[in-house]
Amino acid sequence: MPIIETSAALLGLWAIVAYLLGSVPFGLILTRAMGLGNLRSIGSGNIGATNVLRTGNKTAAALTLLLDGVKGAIAVLLARASTGEDAAQVAALFAMIGHCYPVWLRFAGGKGVATFLGVMLALAWPVGLGCCIAWVLGALAFRISSMGALVGAAASTFLIILLGYGTMLLLGITLTLLVFWRHRGNIARIKAGTEPRIGEKRDAPSS
Repeated sequence: MPIIETSAALLGLWAIVAYLLGSVPFGLILTRAMGLGNLRSIGSGNIGATNVLRTGNKTAAALTLLLDGVKGAIAVLLARASTGEDAAQVAALFAMIGHCYPVWLRFAGGKGVATFLGVMLALAWPVGLGCCIAWVLGALAFRISSMGALVGAAASTFLIILLGYGTMLLLGITLTLLVFWRHRGNIARIKAGTEPRIGEKRDAPSS
């Protein structure tokens, strides 16, 4: 879709709305509601589906993955429907920032993979679908879930170009860099050969 110029004030409003939506910590909410303990004291303390899976509850982890993606998609779709494509892109960025750096959790949030996939599916579903496929294939090929997340994020840039969504290229690169930044610890462990593999006790889909 072409981007139609929108006032800075309206874009700022959508940035705030999307940030607040993105910062809803579904992992924490679900684990507390399901009596699984304090997620902050489990595993890495991360609020994403990876750490929720370490509680041993696959349903809670799946719901966290789904809801973290849905909140990003909702932010994008609402902004697009009410304002336009430029607002949708602003919403995508700030939903991601909200998930990764929620103010109520002292800016210590998740790694953004589920929210990344959610906003990509909402912005351009062919790109989002391609990212999901790349995520799964990357995880299966390397047997490391964080590698799947990194492959899925990196694929977005190529998919945006190949599928003709050039107006969201800058956003796609920015979101990919954010995912890589949030996974910098995983990247260091991958290089050191100490990152857990799928099937090992500590492993789970990265989010």
